[in-house]
Amino acid sequence: MTNILWYSQVGMADIAQVGGKNASLGEMVSNLSGAGVRVPGGFATTADAYREFLAANGLYDRIRKTVEALDVADVGELARVGANVRDWILAQPFSPAFEKSIRGAYTRLVAGDPQPEFVSWAVRSSATAEDLPDASFAGQQETFLNISGIENILLAIRNVFASLYNDRAIAYRVHHGFDHHDVALSAGVQRMVRADVGASGVLFTVDTESGFDQAVFITSSYGLGEAVVQGAVNPDEFYVYKPALQAGRPAILKRSVGEKAIKMVYAHGRHVGGSTLFTDVAAPDRARFSITDAEVEELARQALIIEEHYGRPMDIEWGKDGVDGEIYILQARPETVVSRVDGNVMRRFVLEGTSAIAAEGRAIGQKIGAGAVRVMPSIAQMDQFQAGDVLVADMTDPDWEPIMKLASAIVTNRGGRTCHAAIIARELGIPAVVGTGDGTRVLSDGQEVTVSCAEGDTGFVYQGILKFEELVTQLDAMPKSPVKIMLNIGTPDQAFSFSKLPNRGVGLARLEFVINRQIGIHPRALLEFDTLAPPLRAEIAERISAYASPREYFVKRVAEGVSMLGAAFSPEPVIVRLSDFKSNEYANLLGGDLYEPHEENPMIGYRGASRYISDEFRACFDMECEALKFVRDEMGLTNIAIMVPFVRTLGEAAAVIDLLAENGLRRGENGLRVIMMCELPSNAVLADEFLEYFDGFSIGSNDMTQLTLGLDRDSALVAATFDERDPAVLKMLSMAIESCARAGKYVGICGQGPSDHPDLADWLVEQGIESMSLNPDTVVETWLRLAKRESVLSPV
Repeated sequence: MTNILWYSQVGMADIAQVGGKNASLGEMVSNLSGAGVRVPGGFATTADAYREFLAANGLYDRIRKTVEALDVADVGELARVGANVRDWILAQPFSPAFEKSIRGAYTRLVAGDPQPEFVSWAVRSSATAEDLPDASFAGQQETFLNISGIENILLAIRNVFASLYNDRAIAYRVHHGFDHHDVALSAGVQRMVRADVGASGVLFTVDTESGFDQAVFITSSYGLGEAVVQGAVNPDEFYVYKPALQAGRPAILKRSVGEKAIKMVYAHGRHVGGSTLFTDVAAPDRARFSITDAEVEELARQALIIEEHYGRPMDIEWGKDGVDGEIYILQARPETVVSRVDGNVMRRFVLEGTSAIAAEGRAIGQKIGAGAVRVMPSIAQMDQFQAGDVLVADMTDPDWEPIMKLASAIVTNRGGRTCHAAIIARELGIPAVVGTGDGTRVLSDGQEVTVSCAEGDTGFVYQGILKFEELVTQLDAMPKSPVKIMLNIGTPDQAFSFSKLPNRGVGLARLEFVINRQIGIHPRALLEFDTLAPPLRAEIAERISAYASPREYFVKRVAEGVSMLGAAFSPEPVIVRLSDFKSNEYANLLGGDLYEPHEENPMIGYRGASRYISDEFRACFDMECEALKFVRDEMGLTNIAIMVPFVRTLGEAAAVIDLLAENGLRRGENGLRVIMMCELPSNAVLADEFLEYFDGFSIGSNDMTQLTLGLDRDSALVAATFDERDPAVLKMLSMAIESCARAGKYVGICGQGPSDHPDLADWLVEQGIESMSLNPDTVVETWLRLAKRESVLSPV
């Protein structure tokens, strides 16, 4: 019988002997090292050795009899039985032959290391039913880090064996239909990567929430990766665009700075229970990214090599060695949640209303749940939890799984989107909001709340029980629409999810929403940072500290927002409207009150094209252009088109086109289209002349209606008069559409009129509108209605 196998000897065909984790490590060592994937070496004990160990002294029969009689729903009895079984295993000696094999392998491992006096080892669990495409078993068994010395290694292996009967592991196998005794355990002994003085984290080769498969999602924090996996820290997050990476272009779509308040490092001991500890991260380091852009892209490159080899989305743990500076892959397993979702069915949860926000954090999943809060200070109170409660805790780990599956929603103070709590919540299909920071403080037992993960990256805990609905769309059954149906997208956070809707691209992406949400600082305050008053300068400095300069902060953050949209919908067009803040809205940005005039009617004041070409705003506009040029020309997202809003005169049209060209954004160059927002009566009256400067129109029906009828759409006194179907408004729309048709140029509409008024949508189709851009919640309904109308008018 073979007791030990080296990683270089095993691959995925050996799961039955060394478990999923060790088999995958061996697979990468044997097949991917030459391709640039770095995996630390080591050895694994075999499943045969484990079974022989359990069989001795009748231990196997005793365990089987005890566990088979257990009702895992009784969490108190589960804890008692699990503890007893683990004690039995820890008391069981290894056979002389097995111990000799371990000692010999360890001696060989240490002797072959270039730094034998300093090296330490990770002792990892690897179950034979773990890391399979249909079951993750993530974190169910124990791993021990920074272990050295043969006696400590032997004890760690025995603890790994005992962890097959952790409470969480017992319950997980029952809930997923695995027979306890069909599952064996292998212990892997792998060289430690010095992430304690570097960084580490988890990555997925698919977006964990939406299933978008053209991006790699990476989390990173200082120190050993267990802090990220356990959910003890809120890590940095990055998205990397696969096509750009493969083309050798800049590929980072998004960067988010995590709190990273603590890190796991080496302790002085090298034994189980005393080998690692948590320590605080210095404030300046918290404010910075834990890895560089180059390291993010290197991680993503290794991830793509692994994904290609396995032929499926992967869940990967990694570490950066702070001594040699290299990045290593520590584990790789199949992603088991979003990759199994039926791609032909889209399920969306929509709140019917909102209330006061009690807490917010990172959204896990895209569902909504509601119930009474149950604050759990520790797992010791597990028996008090009732089905349907909202579980609120500082953090959770797989030990909490028996009650997590009973929860209507989960809320934690700590953790990121790749921690165990997040992974288990996804597997169970339960909405979770992690990393709130204060959930256990601001929420109280019995309080009724609604937990929404259906509004983008941010998850919200609302006060009270709110109504919501689930919308199900059968994507493979969508009929042909007589016009292109496009989307209006408010913020990039939901771009990946909304791209799953039936669509022909984005007809309106508002840059001011990106600036408001991802920057929040007036652009002139960033450009004039050094001249600001000390209190304001300090506040801005804190926000931008992860970036090299105030200007870089603005340009990169805008580029991130635009590239997320472009990547999500590629190759379909994404029409990005240049910032269209009014002066009162710009004033609300940090520092804005220093630069914005007070206007009696900002709706028709200092906005749009006239703002861009003004001396006061020119430098701010240049930054917007720099970001857009980077996304198109450097990242290669040439599906991005530019839209200019509120162009009052032909002089403004000429000036803004010249200004774009001065910033390297020339019509027709690299396929660039510049669209004009047709929203003023002057635009329709002189449509032919305006089209000499632009590649088409996108009709803004709200402003066109307001300015044609001479009313304030925000005034309740005249609100009843506001109607896009007024003959005067229709005349304007008709003139614009006809001019585009004559010129052979694009014409679409990006307002809610076609959704709110079916007869207006019908009229627009008759007029020859090319596209309608709608809010996501109305896309399917409008699409189906227009398709049905077309089938009636043009029966086969």
